[in-house]
Amino acid sequence: MSRRAAWLTGLLLLPTLAAAAAREAADAAAPLPPPQPGAAPRDPDFGVRSRQFGLERQVEMFQWRAADGGYARVWNAAPIDSSGFAPGHANPPRLPLENRRWWAEDATLDGRPIDREVLQVLGQWRTFRPNFSRLPANLAASFQPEGDGLTSAENPLEPRIGDLRIRWRELRLPALDGKVELREGRWRLAVPPERAAQQAARAGEAVELPVREEARLLPWLLGGGVAMLALLAVLLRRWRRRRR
Repeated sequence: MSRRAAWLTGLLLLPTLAAAAAREAADAAAPLPPPQPGAAPRDPDFGVRSRQFGLERQVEMFQWRAADGGYARVWNAAPIDSSGFAPGHANPPRLPLENRRWWAEDATLDGRPIDREVLQVLGQWRTFRPNFSRLPANLAASFQPEGDGLTSAENPLEPRIGDLRIRWRELRLPALDGKVELREGRWRLAVPPERAAQQAARAGEAVELPVREEARLLPWLLGGGVAMLALLAVLLRRWRRRRR
């Protein structure tokens, strides 16, 4: 094959190569599917379930707290030491229920497992109202619905020292495009955890650019390159004709 024939053959193949590159770029730019939590995280004590990637139980107790030379009654998530308080202001020594978290154990993205660190760093906790239909009988006798959760107060408007208030939150994952990468068969953070946490904290304030914008522009760049090559071919042909 002559040099000119080879050059023409290569020129004819350029559109095919450009189309293949464009398809590959489009596949690379396609957004990842939504992550799947797998089995629902569950609070075994209260029978509360979440269809998201984590479940958190928040327990508060109504207690005395020293304030402005006196005492105030407040909801607090940890026991308040009242050993130095005046008589009549004693708090229970501990909370009868723990604050706990449960994580989705088999969360996946595009059929591959998601590393626990992704959930812990990128996940966002949101309050939700559970369905208390699975509340055990002994707890149903001690608690009643109040707001989005439960309370042990006989009168929720006038709680007593030692009463409990319980709320639940579920962990939701944002879109993971550009935030994770597949390594050793698992989806892991694309950047170090500290940096990923900072980015997640700013997510609500910053306007994110489209994911893989450079990949989306690639078909246009390739098309422009093909057009330039075609123009060069025309100019070269005219130059050769003039030399003849």
